[in-house]
Amino acid sequence: MPDSKDIFTPEPLKEFGAHHPINHMLDSILKLLSSFGFKIAEGPEVETEEFNFDMLNIKKTHPARQMHDTFYVNKMSNVLRTHTSPVQIRGMLNNKPPLALISGGKVYRKDDDSTHLPMFHQIEGIYVNEDVDFSNLKDLIFKIINSLFGKEVKLRFRPSYFPFTEPSAEVDILSEKGEWLEILGCGVVNPIVLENCNIDSDKYSGIAFGLGVERIAMLKHEVNDIREFYKSNLDFLSQFK
Repeated sequence: MPDSKDIFTPEPLKEFGAHHPINHMLDSILKLLSSFGFKIAEGPEVETEEFNFDMLNIKKTHPARQMHDTFYVNKMSNVLRTHTSPVQIRGMLNNKPPLALISGGKVYRKDDDSTHLPMFHQIEGIYVNEDVDFSNLKDLIFKIINSLFGKEVKLRFRPSYFPFTEPSAEVDILSEKGEWLEILGCGVVNPIVLENCNIDSDKYSGIAFGLGVERIAMLKHEVNDIREFYKSNLDFLSQFK
């Protein structure tokens, strides 16, 4: 029987898919950092304790190594990576300074509330060269944040502690509501970490930073609950097409 379709009847509107907002944000940040001269590096999501903790100067007694914080697999011989820092360790072991590396992807921690998830996306960067110090780090952070938000943003650096950087800082931005919101952590690479990667800490120094992709997306799009990104709510996700 011949097709009796009326060629003059308008076709119904079709819904087209789009990148998930978190994937889009991840790609955008990596592209931005690549334009600053960083090279993208990748690594496994299942890591050894050596690369996830030991090489980063995270001691056996550190709370982050406990089972209530970390997902252990294979009878505790491996972990789901808690950060993308192991990618930087592999990069420093396989490349001689000067080097500028970024790594982005999924990381896993035992958190679950309106601002934390057991799986989230992180981007970390490291730059190692001669005569690198905290002033270089501050300049880089200002450039990254202002570029991400497309305008000059007021920042503050708060002293903090990370085993793999010294000195360390957390960075906050001032929201339009007048509230200070944490956006990333950073610091000067601990000489112990450099030496663990066979880099002469008397000759070279480094700076490093790490940011949560979901946190950036929440701030840019004014989303109050991180879990909204993963509820498969098409009404919510369609806002980001």
